[in-house]
Amino acid sequence: MSLPTAGRLLALDWGELRIGLALSDESQVLATPLDTLQRREGKRLPMPRLLELVGLHHPVGVVVGLPLSLEGTEGDSAIAAREMATTVARRTGLPLEFWDERMSTARALAAIREQGGSTRGRKADVDALAAAVLLQHFLDARRKRAEMADEAERAEGTEEHQRGPEL
Repeated sequence: MSLPTAGRLLALDWGELRIGLALSDESQVLATPLDTLQRREGKRLPMPRLLELVGLHHPVGVVVGLPLSLEGTEGDSAIAAREMATTVARRTGLPLEFWDERMSTARALAAIREQGGSTRGRKADVDALAAAVLLQHFLDARRKRAEMADEAERAEGTEEHQRGPEL
């Protein structure tokens, strides 16, 4: 099931100890960091807090970061992210899509440093920002695909108009 094109989207950036969360605006143009869920090692996602945030913000879908290797293959982290996503989809009833999250944390760290900030003692902030980077990338790519499809459709309509009716 594909994600709706209007309404808030929730992004999850999976990590072994922390899951960064981000939320889009209603028009799905801008992503902002939301929260970071803490997990104790070997423990499951803190589902009560996630469900509380879903109830508070009413997202229409979920984007889950898929931590692929640099070569684009799925390892243990991607398998764990898929397992978490299955649980989230089942518990929330929301449609879900995966998005390649390679380098989202690195981009978040770079953004903090560009602003002259420090990441010392701010791991939770970095994880929520990484989720926002992931979600923003998803939103931008989806909007660009839609624009390209619209352009192709207009070009096709122009060609048909120029040819005239077929006899």
